[in-house]
Amino acid sequence: MTAGASFFSKERIIAGPGFSRWLVPPAALAIHLCIGMAYGFSVFWLPLSKALGITHSIACAPDAGLLDAMFTTSCDWKISALSVTFEMFIAVLGISAALWGGWLEHAGPRKAGAIAAACWGGGLVLGGIGVSIHQLWLIWLGCGIIGGVGQGLGYISPVSTLIKWFPDRRGMATGMAIMGYGGGAMIGAPLAVALMKHFSGPASVGVAETMMIMGCLYLFVMMMGAIGYRIPPNGWNPEKWNPSSPEAGKAMVTHRHVHLNKAWKTPQFWRIWAVLCLNVTAGIGVLSMASPMLQEVFGGKLIGLQLAFNDLDADQKMQIAAIAAGFTGLLSLFNILGRFFWASISDWIGRKKTYFTFFILGMALYALAPSLGHSGNVALFVTAFCVILSMYGGGFSTVPAYLADIFGTQMVGAIHGRLLTAWSTAGIVGPVLINYIREFQLSHGVQKAAAYDITLYILVGLLFLGLISNALVKPVEEHYYMTDKELEAERRVSHDMPADHVIAAVQAGGISPKLILAWLAVGMPILWGVSQTLIKASVLFR
Repeated sequence: MTAGASFFSKERIIAGPGFSRWLVPPAALAIHLCIGMAYGFSVFWLPLSKALGITHSIACAPDAGLLDAMFTTSCDWKISALSVTFEMFIAVLGISAALWGGWLEHAGPRKAGAIAAACWGGGLVLGGIGVSIHQLWLIWLGCGIIGGVGQGLGYISPVSTLIKWFPDRRGMATGMAIMGYGGGAMIGAPLAVALMKHFSGPASVGVAETMMIMGCLYLFVMMMGAIGYRIPPNGWNPEKWNPSSPEAGKAMVTHRHVHLNKAWKTPQFWRIWAVLCLNVTAGIGVLSMASPMLQEVFGGKLIGLQLAFNDLDADQKMQIAAIAAGFTGLLSLFNILGRFFWASISDWIGRKKTYFTFFILGMALYALAPSLGHSGNVALFVTAFCVILSMYGGGFSTVPAYLADIFGTQMVGAIHGRLLTAWSTAGIVGPVLINYIREFQLSHGVQKAAAYDITLYILVGLLFLGLISNALVKPVEEHYYMTDKELEAERRVSHDMPADHVIAAVQAGGISPKLILAWLAVGMPILWGVSQTLIKASVLFR
């Protein structure tokens, strides 16, 4: 360790003998479970749309625009203006990950995780202040922009570290952490609802207090996760694992390294970028329309009535809305489970074959979905989309290992950060495309039950383009790899421990009370979130 190194510096977190690598995934999960609340932010929109009226929304003047909404204190915000916050999350996440991914590789995951904690937790507190004084611009700044930076740094902070700790199980390791991002809303959304209920009253809808409390809670939990990060010494490998041994499905795995400055200029980078973007565009489109799609496709059939959606009365629509909420919760659960399941599968069959599975199976299910809807088979329709959403989540968790296979592990976190601009792009394009096509169909007289058919067939086309892009991914050419001299220089800049320290390096470590407590700390909230989701989804099977 370098003399005078700060507590958060990379030199201070190189693991010593006896450290268990299984302590790193809980640290990563602690961060991802917090920033994953971004997916659950929609629970705030309806209460915030009544922040001044409390029991009802106070409408703004008809000619009031978005600029007026940013500063008004006399009328309530529209949900469309509030939901811009989510678009900011996703856009800033990709931008910040791309801009500071290289810095993260040099600074280390602890420093990046700590900054992420300050930005996400502090951003929520600032957003809560914005709610309390009814300033929309402050919510956008705190939650959307500052919080978005925390999202980006928090999302990529464990990627390179986990891949280096688990070279034998890259997919599984990143799947465990990124599963946490999908599960964050599963925990945070019901917690937020409970807090809002507690703090709501005649003078408040409870959102400001909830945001501030959750911001402080997330700051603490994420900081604990950041402090828990450790990195292996340079050249470390698990016991009884030979990196040079041939493995089935691993023909494309390189043991060399490509620098960030060259990686993003390769055809392979942009082909994998397209693979992720197209997979996410299709999946996020489904997520954005899941609830109305189920209600409008099946209508009264969801409650045993042979009536179209428009023929239902208000009470009947409330009943099917509850069932649709269960459907959305079930999709979220499969999104989470798919992140771990498919990433682990990719360790066996390889990343390229895993993505082939996503695209081929996804195309078949999307193409079949309209027929399942028109036949009235709710169970098969729901099952098809659960599988689709598992592959949507699997795409996120498999891609870091795919990048490590192609570009090596030295700068995979930074390369992954650049690649996340594909997510930002998909997060904007997907919902806009899906909603535009639906509105176009309805405006031309198409029945609501059939308004999604063309949309689903278009998604088949997007997945076909992804299939082609994945087929074109090949190992990078020789001249892109770093030379031994360039690699050694990069490792010096990154403050990696010299190779002659590897002899004293950590090995696997056994099960200890610390390890058990770490997994309980993240496992208990996950189990609680799963139970809440299953309770909501149970209405589908009554």
